[in-house]
Amino acid sequence: MKKDLLSIKDLKIEEIEHIFSLTDDLKAKVKDFSSALSEKCLGLIFLKPSLRTRVSFEAGMAHLGGSTFYLSPEDIKFGTREAVKDIGSVLSRYLNVLVIRTFSQKQLVELAQFCAIPVINGLTDLFHPCQALSDLYTIKEKKGNLKNAKISFIGDGNNVVHSLLYGCAKLGINLNVATPKNHRPKDEIVKEAINIAQKKGADIYLSQDPREVAQEADVIYTDVWTSMGQESECKIRAKDFAGFQINQGLVSLAKKDCLIMHCLPAHRGEEIADDVIDGPNSIVFDQAENRMHVQKAILLHLVGSF
Repeated sequence: MKKDLLSIKDLKIEEIEHIFSLTDDLKAKVKDFSSALSEKCLGLIFLKPSLRTRVSFEAGMAHLGGSTFYLSPEDIKFGTREAVKDIGSVLSRYLNVLVIRTFSQKQLVELAQFCAIPVINGLTDLFHPCQALSDLYTIKEKKGNLKNAKISFIGDGNNVVHSLLYGCAKLGINLNVATPKNHRPKDEIVKEAINIAQKKGADIYLSQDPREVAQEADVIYTDVWTSMGQESECKIRAKDFAGFQINQGLVSLAKKDCLIMHCLPAHRGEEIADDVIDGPNSIVFDQAENRMHVQKAILLHLVGSF
């Protein structure tokens, strides 16, 4: 039976730990995996623009000995030129795994339903599982013990936050989220994550005060205030997020060795100050690199039977 990665919610804790263990091996023994996905083909359907997701998957698949085929919005005209179920059925005959980066989670689920091959969520408006898994792996790599870390996300309650909520809950990690009142993560996701976290002995806390959640934080994480598709809200959001910038004043409230994270692209001078993203505590580019390594592990887990 094929396995998809549509949301971290779908993963068992053993699968997350296995992906992290595989990532350790992939980083330590690169040549040992150089033909792991030889003669396998990865398809990329990208209905949203991308730098990291596209390049990290293409480079990762090349490292594993496989091939990648990129399909742009103009190439595929998703759901308009032909039915989604026909796209899924046809691509399943050519490919071994498919990544889609799109707007609607519903569209992703529909495609997966009609694919006989694993489908990976490369980003939707609701979830970004590959990003959150890479983030949690990076914190584990830097801090050693995830369960003792206090992670504080300050910014918009977006797709990254939704995925971090599920990931932290499943792994028993304390997560604090500060957002403006009108930009909270979705209530149903928060409630479900809190329920999972309580069973693991972890706390999930929501606030409207960035200074509160920055106190004694081991990790401060932010993202853009205006995501793709929300450009018309840019001026309104700039007002809503006043006081939410990650700057030296906010960072000074955290632990001295607090890690600074951002999933990129960054709007420097808006949600994060230049001297913070370029500062000694920033692990933003290690975080970006680990997207490739963790996604390689995901590919091996879903396709290579590792």
